[in-house]
Amino acid sequence: MLCDCFGSCKYLFAKMGPGDRGPKTTEDRSAPVEPTGLRKFLVENVMLVVTLVGVLTGIGVGLGLRPYHLGPDALMIISYPGELFMRLLKLMILPLIIASLIAGSASLNAKMSGKIAVRTLLYFILTSMFNAFLGILLAMLIHPGQPEMREEYGSTVEGRRDHSILDSILDIGRNIFPDNIVQAAFQQAHTVYAEPPTMFARNVSENDTMPTLVRVVAYRSGTNTLGLVFFCLVFGSLLGTLGPKGQVVIDFFQAIFEVIMKMVTGVMWFTPVGVSSVIAGKILGVNDVAQVMSQLAWFIATVAVGVFFYQLIVMQLIYFLFLRRNPYKFYWGLSHAMLTASATASTAAALPVTFRAMEGPLQIDPRITRFVLPIGCNINMDGTALFLAVASVFVCQMNNLHLGFAQLATIFLTSTAASVSSASVPSAAMVLLLVVLAAVDAPTHDVSLLFAVDWLVDRIRTTNNMLGDCYAAAVVEHMSKNELMACDALTQDPINGLTPNTDVDIGIVTPSKKSIGSDEVIIDMHLHNNHTNHIDSIKRI
Repeated sequence: MLCDCFGSCKYLFAKMGPGDRGPKTTEDRSAPVEPTGLRKFLVENVMLVVTLVGVLTGIGVGLGLRPYHLGPDALMIISYPGELFMRLLKLMILPLIIASLIAGSASLNAKMSGKIAVRTLLYFILTSMFNAFLGILLAMLIHPGQPEMREEYGSTVEGRRDHSILDSILDIGRNIFPDNIVQAAFQQAHTVYAEPPTMFARNVSENDTMPTLVRVVAYRSGTNTLGLVFFCLVFGSLLGTLGPKGQVVIDFFQAIFEVIMKMVTGVMWFTPVGVSSVIAGKILGVNDVAQVMSQLAWFIATVAVGVFFYQLIVMQLIYFLFLRRNPYKFYWGLSHAMLTASATASTAAALPVTFRAMEGPLQIDPRITRFVLPIGCNINMDGTALFLAVASVFVCQMNNLHLGFAQLATIFLTSTAASVSSASVPSAAMVLLLVVLAAVDAPTHDVSLLFAVDWLVDRIRTTNNMLGDCYAAAVVEHMSKNELMACDALTQDPINGLTPNTDVDIGIVTPSKKSIGSDEVIIDMHLHNNHTNHIDSIKRI
């Protein structure tokens, strides 16, 4: 045994260079001093700081230039950098959603994908229902709508044939199952009402009655993200069942995702200019900010109270109850993504930044984030559900309409259902508000009053939509940890690229197979264990 021991020591020192005298100490007198205090905060949160500077600059420029009453050309030039910034972000949405969903669902087996999908959808539906209920409750307590407001402000939009909630639900099904996946990349189906085609020209002087309108399924510009999400989920889940044959396709989409995220890193440095341009252009585009704010102050306050109550209390409580961790650290880690979503008024536009935050500092499992976030940015609209409920009650109060239990229940259900079909683009909820109002037979022409403040309210409620997706990913990851561990056990790669019963198990380490991440010293851990066993044996003797 003594021979074996000395032989092991001889082997160990032979692996070390002639000038080596053991591993180097970690202390380096010439190492740079770590920043502390405010400097450390600025270094660690540089993107958050520059984004916040862009937001404040945009508000300052917008308010500062309002007295000069700039013309349309000047407004267009001021808004132009923001337009380019939005176009760059939207450019990466489609490949990011496709690549993340296929790579994420392929990394999970079909059974696990089904469980995670059920948990995700259940979380989304319950939180949307809670937000709709919260919006109705706050609107009934605060009572932001007054009949006198309608007389002072007036309305200019004429009534038109509105979609029913049935049309919206059926349109969701048509978009989930597209008949052309290429067309789904740039068009989405929706129901319109049109006059039926006739063989002969109709004499319009015969009757003064309104023409009969029929439902027609038409297509409008816009990415059908629901159809793409469904296709990518099915494609990725089945791709994961092919084994080695499908690995090359999985690697392809994984590479696409990584390339897009590198592009996002470059675009993010354009954030201060883009965000300030977007906000300044919106402020300068409003005719009379003071008058609008004074007339609709209670409506804005009601939406803001609901959004921040849900963000700062309800979301944090949900996170703490499930994960038993400090929820405000998680909330702070999403501050950059939250500012981007608020500035762009789009959950989808902030999706690349959200991916960086979730998979970076917050360390959420990429298989969950790439599964939950693309779905959430299309169907989870917590802030939109709250806004639709508050706006519907507001319009009814402004028209002095009585709201009984049946009407409130209708608003609750239609707000929840309509929020699912909301697109993750700016001001999409204003169109859905017409659907909710039509369900309770409320006048729809007063919606024009809310267009004056939607640029502000949209930015408030979008933060709820984005944060709802992130908190859903954290909760679903915690609930699915057993399934994820089982998946890791089945598909775990050998450590350091070595399989059992290889060279390292018999005490041979080649230069390409290092057991310790040091460039200076190569120490065989298995050999070290054997050496320790030899010494223990000597002691026992």
